[in-house]
Amino acid sequence: METRVKAAKDKLDAQAVETVQWHFHESTGSPFWLEKKSELKFDPLKEVKCYDDIKKFPEFQDEWLRGGPITRWVPKGLAGKPVYVFETGGTTGIPKSRMVVTDHWTDYENFSDTLPDKYFPKGANWLMLGPSGPRRLRLAVEHLCQHRGGICFCVDLDPRWVVKLIKKGWMEHLEAYKEHCIDQALTVLEAGHDVKCMFTTPKLLEALCQALEKKGKTFADTGITGIFSGGTEFTPQFTRFCVEEYFGGPPEESGIYMTPTYGNTLMGLACSKPVTKAEGYKIAYYAPQPRAVVEVVEFADYNQPVGYGESGRVKLTTLTKEFFVPGFMERDEGEREKPYAAYPWDGVSGVKPWRGIASSTTVGVY
Repeated sequence: METRVKAAKDKLDAQAVETVQWHFHESTGSPFWLEKKSELKFDPLKEVKCYDDIKKFPEFQDEWLRGGPITRWVPKGLAGKPVYVFETGGTTGIPKSRMVVTDHWTDYENFSDTLPDKYFPKGANWLMLGPSGPRRLRLAVEHLCQHRGGICFCVDLDPRWVVKLIKKGWMEHLEAYKEHCIDQALTVLEAGHDVKCMFTTPKLLEALCQALEKKGKTFADTGITGIFSGGTEFTPQFTRFCVEEYFGGPPEESGIYMTPTYGNTLMGLACSKPVTKAEGYKIAYYAPQPRAVVEVVEFADYNQPVGYGESGRVKLTTLTKEFFVPGFMERDEGEREKPYAAYPWDGVSGVKPWRGIASSTTVGVY
C-alpha cells in the first residue's frame, strides 16, 4: 500500500507541474491565467515543482466563473477546438460556467472502467433520469452509455425550476413537476427499449420506486441491474433502505447494483468504495486523481488537512489541460478517509452541505 500511495503522489506531482506549465505558458495558456499571472506574488512557471506548491495560489474565487467572456478560459493550446460550456447553479443571478472540450468524455470513460460489467452490461441501453439543459451530466452520461456500446434515453428536467418551487413554498407544484419527470421515466421504461442501466439522483430514485409501488411493481420489474447515482442526499440510511427495501437485498441476492458518486462540473466524478452492509453502508468517495484532487481541510485554515476520521470542509483542485482550478472551496463538508486499495489517496465520507451555508442552501433534485 505504501508503494501505491507513493506512486500516486509522484503521478500527482507530475500532473500539477505539467498543468501549471501549460496554463501559464504564453503559447498554450488561457487568457484568464495569463492575465492573473501578473497579480501573483510568485512565478508559477518556476516555483511550482510539486502538488504542494499549488498552495501558493490564492483561494480560487467562486465569482471568477460567473459571467464572461467564456473564451477567457479557453487555453491557447486548444484554440480552434469545438468548445462546450456547462453551467452550474443559476437559480438566482448569473450561473457559474465552465468551458470543456473533451474533459467530460475522459472523466466518464475513466469512470466506465470502474463499473462491474455483470451489472452494467456492455452494449446495454441507459436511462438518464437527472438534470438536462446546460449541465454537464446530460451529455456526460450519454457519452458513458455510448462508450459502453449502448443508447441513452433522457428525460427533460430543469433543476432550477425545482429549486424555485421549493424556495417559493409551492410544494403542490413541486410534487406535480416531480410526477411529470417520473412519468417521463416510466414511459421510457415501459416502451420496450430494454434499458438495463440508469443514472439518477437519490431523490428521483426514491420517487421512481414509490411510483412503481403505486403500480403494484417493484424496481426489479424495470429490468435495470446497474444504477449510477449521485447527489448530496446520499446517506448510509438512504442506501440501506434502497438496498434492503426497494431492491430486495444486496447485488448478489437482488441482481441490482448501485454505485454512489460525488461529482460536479468542476471536478468530474469521484467514485466510491463498494458500499456494504458490513461497513454500515458507509459511503467513501475518492477523486479522479491526478486529474482532480479532493482534500478535507480545517474550517479555520484551508491549507491544513484534518486528521483521518475528522470533519472539515471539502477543497477541490482540478488539474487538466482544459481547466485549472487551484484550491476551490466546495459548499460541502465531510470526514477525511484513508487511502483505499483501488484508490491509493485520501477520500471523503459523510458528505453534506457545509455548515457555513447549510441553513440557507437548497438541494433540489439532488
